Amino acid sequence: MHEFSTPITDGDIEKIQVGDIISVSGEIYCGRDVVLPKIVAAYRNGELDGYGVQLTGSLIFHTAVSIAGIGPTSSNKLEIESSIAPLSEAGVKIHLGKGAISEETIKALERQKAIFAVVPPVTALLQSKIVETKVLAFPEEGMEAFYVARVNGLQMIVAAAHGRSIYGV
Repeated sequence: MHEFSTPITDGDIEKIQVGDIISVSGEIYCGRDVVLPKIVAAYRNGELDGYGVQLTGSLIFHTAVSIAGIGPTSSNKLEIESSIAPLSEAGVKIHLGKGAISEETIKALERQKAIFAVVPPVTALLQSKIVETKVLAFPEEGMEAFYVARVNGLQMIVAAAHGRSIYGV
C-alpha cells in the first residue's frame, strides 16, 4: 500500500498503478453533481481564491457531506464526469468516487498526471476516517455544498491511471 499526504505531487502519481491500494491523509475536497459544475465555473472565472479553494495537488471525493456520513456517488454522472478534465487541469491529482468512467476521461487524466480511484460505498467505514469538515463554497446547497475535510488514512483503489483502467478501457 502507498501512503500519501495532501498535497499530492506528480511524483506521487508516478509511483502508483491501476489496482494499487492507496491511503491518503490531510485535507481533501468533497463535492458532487450539484456543486462540481459551479467549482469548474469558479476556476474558469478565476474566483476560486475567493472561496479559499486551492486545487493544486488536491483530491476531490465525489460525495455529499451529511450527519449520516459520507459515501461515494457515481462518478460517471454527466455533471461529475464532465468536471474531471477541467478540475485536473486546475491541479486536482485524485478524483475519488465509484463506477466506470469513459475512455475520454481516462485520457484527460493521463494528460494532466491525475488519477481516478474508487472506494466501496461503506458509509460508516469512510466516516471513521474523517476528522472534521467545513463548508468552503456554495453553502446554499446544504449537504451538497463544496466542503473541505481533514482525513486520516482514507483508503481507495486506483481505478484509472497512466491511460489504463480496471474497466478494460
